[in-house]
Amino acid sequence: MSPGHRPRKRFGQHFLAPGWADRVAAAIGPRPADRILEIGPGPGVLTTRLAARAASVVAVELDRDLAADLRGRVPPNVAIVEADFLQFDLQPLLAGGPLRVAGNLPYNISSPILFKLLGAAAMSRNLIDATVMLQLELAERLVAGPGSKDYGVLTIFTAVRADAARLMTLPPGAFRPAPKVQSAVVRLAFKPALVPPELFRIFEPMVRTIFMQRRKTLGNALRAFAEPSGLDAVAALTDARIDPVRRPETLALQDLLALTSVFAAKGWVAPPAPATQRRNARRDRA
Repeated sequence: MSPGHRPRKRFGQHFLAPGWADRVAAAIGPRPADRILEIGPGPGVLTTRLAARAASVVAVELDRDLAADLRGRVPPNVAIVEADFLQFDLQPLLAGGPLRVAGNLPYNISSPILFKLLGAAAMSRNLIDATVMLQLELAERLVAGPGSKDYGVLTIFTAVRADAARLMTLPPGAFRPAPKVQSAVVRLAFKPALVPPELFRIFEPMVRTIFMQRRKTLGNALRAFAEPSGLDAVAALTDARIDPVRRPETLALQDLLALTSVFAAKGWVAPPAPATQRRNARRDRA
């Protein structure tokens, strides 16, 4: 890294210390044939370790000064791309064959990045896994089980398309500057979606609806989802063999899949979009 470069708060920069980079690289476990996409390489402390063990690395960096500095220091099997990862087109890389992802994700945009990766995994079997550093609180949400306070929408949508495992915990001192919170390394091993596309249009709004009201019983939390289609929430829960007095966070993924199938069989339809959304859609098409 350039001696004059200071971590930029607006980019959420906390750079991994070299000693910890060795441990993270070992946890990622690059193989000689691997193609790796690295999100946010920063000064390249992890990049060089991945490049030494993998076939190639594409590193996407938003900070133009860091990107320029890295281009002069990385080995030939590393390509530096200056871009915002949330705007970065993954399809050309995925079209080239199996791809693994690694990265030290900025805390302020970790969730959008995770949702982008989950969406990419739904579109291509070539996305193999993602091993990323996250704020510990977010990591615990990814791996939470039913009945815990951390279990929620992110847990469920992740479980539909990936198996999540926490590999290690990193103290604040593993980074420069040190953040005020602990971090963790989590691996998402992508898999075929457990919810087919024709049911996901029901599954997604159903899950979001009930977890917006997680303190209510399911019989009450589901009403806003069921009643616009003329359906009875309690009857649907009964048909799915789920007690209506249970709370949303007690439902395992299989419970949610069963309930989705019941609503599909009963003919649930999406309610019309609010007038403002319809106007925006017409404007976007114009």
